Amino acid sequence: MFDWIETFVGDTGYLGIALLMLLENVFPPIPSELIMPLAGFAAARGELGLAGVVAAGTVGSVAGALVWYFAGRWLGEDRLKRLAARHGRWLTVAPHEIDAATRWFRRHCGQAVLIGRLVPTVRTLISVPAGIAAMPLPRFLAFSAIGTGLWSALLAAAGYLLGARYGAVAAWLDPVTSAVLAALAVLYLYRVVTFRPRPDP
Repeated sequence: MFDWIETFVGDTGYLGIALLMLLENVFPPIPSELIMPLAGFAAARGELGLAGVVAAGTVGSVAGALVWYFAGRWLGEDRLKRLAARHGRWLTVAPHEIDAATRWFRRHCGQAVLIGRLVPTVRTLISVPAGIAAMPLPRFLAFSAIGTGLWSALLAAAGYLLGARYGAVAAWLDPVTSAVLAALAVLYLYRVVTFRPRPDP
């Protein structure tokens, strides 16, 4: 995997970094925890510029986030509530809970997107509720770009500073990502088991 990414980035440069980060957000075949540190290492070797690496990673990641944002816009609050009325247990949400969650997200959408873009796994998922809540696109882009820029810069800088040991970044973040996924899975199962539908008020 490392060799393939290294060859691909070496052959395609900034465009390749942006493409990999876009794909990582749409359907994560290769995590950013591998892509950006390796790109930072390429910058340390003088093959790319560190600022360009961060910019390419940010642009690609935000482009990928837009895919899920517009998927959320297409789904919409009303359609989601109809789905919840029919399949609430498996969605682990009732229609009235969607109203409450949407109101909360609209009050805190900026902070939610900004922080969410800094958390493994959540950084992709956060785009969907932003779309469902119809968060204004310029606001979504601004907070996504800030959060993604910070994430990309941290990973690229780690690869730049660690040099050939950039794989240590992925090795350190892998348990964090696994812990987030496990916590989400446990929360989902808990909600399925304890779900008690009740009529909307």
